[in-house]
Amino acid sequence: MFISAIILGLMGSFHCVGMCGPIAFMLPVDRTSNIKKFSQIFIYHLGRLLAYGTLGLVFGLLGKGLFVFGMQQKLSIAIGVLMIIVVLLPHKFISTYNFSKPMYKLIGKVKSRLGKELQKKTADTFITIGFLNGFLPCGLVYMGLFGAIAMGSPLKGALYMVLFGAGTIPLMTTAIYFSSLLKGAAKQKVQKLIPVFVVLIGALFILRGLGLGIPYVSPKPVTEVVSSNLECHN
Repeated sequence: MFISAIILGLMGSFHCVGMCGPIAFMLPVDRTSNIKKFSQIFIYHLGRLLAYGTLGLVFGLLGKGLFVFGMQQKLSIAIGVLMIIVVLLPHKFISTYNFSKPMYKLIGKVKSRLGKELQKKTADTFITIGFLNGFLPCGLVYMGLFGAIAMGSPLKGALYMVLFGAGTIPLMTTAIYFSSLLKGAAKQKVQKLIPVFVVLIGALFILRGLGLGIPYVSPKPVTEVVSSNLECHN
C-alpha cells in the first residue's frame, strides 16, 4: 500500500505541475549559485513533505478511531470504492459540489501568506512556502488522504502522505529547472493516465479490505490469522 502512495505521487505530479507549477516557477531561488539554488529547492520540498505528513497524521488518527471499532477492512473497501467513484464522476458534478468551499476563508489566508512569502528571500522562506503549498486544495492530495485514513494509524497515515509527496518531487524539481520540457502532447498523454492509476489504487484498497489471503496485496484480517493459529495449537 505504501508503494501505491509513491505511484500516486509520481503520476499525480503531472497534475501537480499544472496546479502548483506557478508557485514553483515563482520561487525566489538564487540563480547565481547552483548549489544554493538546489538547497533552496530541497528546503521547499521539505516544507511540502512536512505539510503532507501533518495532514496524514491527522487523517491517520481518524482512521485509527474507525479501526478501534473494527471497521478497518470495511473502511479500506469504502475508500477504494470512493476513489473509483470520484474518478468516474463527471467533472461538472465535482465542480458543483466542491468540498473545499467551506474552507475558502482559510484557503484565502494561505494564498495571501504565500504571496507575501514569495516576495521574501529570508532563510525560512522556502520551507514556509513549501509548507503552505501543501495545504492548498488539490484533488490528488484528497486521494492521498483517503489512503492515509485507510492506513488506520497516525504514523502510517503520515508515512503514506510523505511517500505521496516524495513521489511528486522529481517532476516538480524538473518543472523548476526545465519548465519548457513539461509542455506539449507528452504531458497531456500522461495526465490522461492519472485517472487509470487512481482506479488501480482504489482496486488495491478494495482487495486489501476483502482479506482474500493474497500475500502483501490482500492479507487475511489479523483476527482470522490469530484464530487459525490458536486452532493449530489446540
